[in-house]
Amino acid sequence: MGGPLAGVRAVELAGVGPAPFAGMMLADLGASVVRVDRPSAPAPTVAPSAGHPEMMNRGKRSIVVDLKQTGGAEVVLALAASADILLEGFRP
Repeated sequence: MGGPLAGVRAVELAGVGPAPFAGMMLADLGASVVRVDRPSAPAPTVAPSAGHPEMMNRGKRSIVVDLKQTGGAEVVLALAASADILLEGFRP
């Protein structure tokens, strides 16, 4: 996919609100976005009630990582080390 952000790599930690929207916009502009989902989350490509593709996930790849398991944090750190952007929607 081309665009002004072609070649830019982003990692998005799954959440709600502005981070998924920002990831969608980056992907729309040509960035390569990898979304890190929780293992207990619903399938990232299906909206829970509608059964159709979730709009905020368009143009993104997805990986499921359990950060509480041994090696989970290392996987995300390795992804972040090779990325230009890290999106994380801090919610206390």
